Amino acid sequence: MVKEQKLYLARADRELYLLPQMANRHGLIAGATGTGKTITMKVMAESFSEMGVPVFLSDVKGDLSGMCAPGVNSEDMQSRIQRFGLEGFSFHGYPTRFWDIFGENGIPVRVTVSDMGPQMLARLLNLTEIQEGVLNIVFKVADEHALKLLDMKDLRAMLQYVGDNRAEFTTLYGNVSAGSIGAIQRALLAFESENSEEFFGEPGLDIRDWMRSDFDGRGYINILSSQRLITSPTVYATFLLWMLSELQEKLPEVGDLDKPRMIFFFDEAHLLFNGAKKALVQKIVQVVKLIRSKGVGVYFVSQSPSDIPDEVLAQLSNRVQHALRAYTPAEMKAVRAAANAFRANPAFDTQETLMALGVGEALVSFLDESGIPGMVERANILPPQSLMGPADPAEVQRRIAADEFDLKYRESVDNESAYEIIQAATLQLEAERAAAAAAEAAEKQRAKEEAAAAKAAEREEAAAEKQRLKEEAAAAKAAEREAAAAAKAAEREAAAAEKQRQKEEAAAAKAAEKAAAAKRQTWERAAKNAASSLAGSVTNNIVNTVAGGKKVSAATMAKRAASNALSSVMRTGAKDIIRGLFGNIK
Repeated sequence: MVKEQKLYLARADRELYLLPQMANRHGLIAGATGTGKTITMKVMAESFSEMGVPVFLSDVKGDLSGMCAPGVNSEDMQSRIQRFGLEGFSFHGYPTRFWDIFGENGIPVRVTVSDMGPQMLARLLNLTEIQEGVLNIVFKVADEHALKLLDMKDLRAMLQYVGDNRAEFTTLYGNVSAGSIGAIQRALLAFESENSEEFFGEPGLDIRDWMRSDFDGRGYINILSSQRLITSPTVYATFLLWMLSELQEKLPEVGDLDKPRMIFFFDEAHLLFNGAKKALVQKIVQVVKLIRSKGVGVYFVSQSPSDIPDEVLAQLSNRVQHALRAYTPAEMKAVRAAANAFRANPAFDTQETLMALGVGEALVSFLDESGIPGMVERANILPPQSLMGPADPAEVQRRIAADEFDLKYRESVDNESAYEIIQAATLQLEAERAAAAAAEAAEKQRAKEEAAAAKAAEREEAAAEKQRLKEEAAAAKAAEREAAAAAKAAEREAAAAEKQRQKEEAAAAKAAEKAAAAKRQTWERAAKNAASSLAGSVTNNIVNTVAGGKKVSAATMAKRAASNALSSVMRTGAKDIIRGLFGNIK
């Protein structure tokens, strides 16, 4: 509760206050299980809210939802109120918003992959240093190519893209092995199998939405449902660290204020440091150191101060230490370390008292006005004014449904990002490759067709040439045959002509012989006729001589003989003429 503008949290022999101007110097709430850490956290959160300071709490056990409802009066509560002398104490609820990464018991909380960053993501995925280096390259390439990494499919697409082009990126940024890409992909698969994929996406949480106050000026208490989330300790711790980093990066420098701008309670803080690499611890130390000047106070809640690295522990100035139990030498050492961290009080032995504290009791030390740690006090923590246990689930769901931010964050939005751009580029590249392949295939087909056409033309030309040669050969052969036939015909004609000539010559010779014979006959007949005529004349002359007849003169006898001969020749010639004109007439 708030008293005199100070946070009245505990009572020893006197009232113990946490000064609001010193609340951003961070703090620690520690103690064994069941010693009252959660009640201390609730009382502090209620007081900050009442002062108008927004608060963040992680509800690991599911018992913080009761802060939205008033506490229940009882004899025990009245006894405690009277013991503390709490005047004006009343039971009432506080302005509360419920958040849940999985969206089941609160407004959905999402963060983009880009906002998470490679270092925290590497821790989230439990990557080796080499794999984290490759992841840094993936983020670098995405940033240079203006590819937004919003959700897991964007990161998978980006990993695939870098893996497919690793030769180029290895030259630019260093070795990008296929093995590392594959290992990161497998880690993503394992992460998604924990149903944590909804952790990434849009709309991403605007951390400033947690820095709100209600109409009465009371700061909102933002409760992150973590019962399911805590089953994935790395996811839980990394998300809370991301929120701190967001506050440190986005809030302006304000220095020391009259009261902090926001208080952040990190329950189960040891999970943040389990297995954390040195670089991550250094980042946590840096955030814790720098965030103070942004007006944010961080309070780590854990079982033992030894759960927190010394570099971080040194930054936690306001401390509430509940009882520690020690059964081993290591635990005794932790108790001594916790006791020695306080400014000693001569009234009691801090170490012995630490082990003897009852439930609701604590060793308390807050900074004074000068920033000096107060002397440790054994004190009782005040009771909370809100409900001690969880609120009615129906009431919680009603509040969630009525919250303005449920409308803002309930539905996820899948904006264009690396996945869509790479997919579009891949589809375009595939289309271009398909077009190039089609063009190449068409060119090959055209070349094939042209080759086939050329081959067909060559075959046709060869066939035509063959046909021409065949025809020429046939023509030559025919010509040879014709020539041979002509020659043979000519030979036959020549032979026939020769034969005819010979025949004609023979006929002519025969005719000539016949004519000659006829002529001889004619001449012989003429001669015979002449001789006959002459002989007749001679005979007549002889007879006449004897008989005394008239004698024919020699000249007359010669003339008659010549006339008979001429007559015989002419008859033979006339027969030849008629025979020549009409042939032999039988």
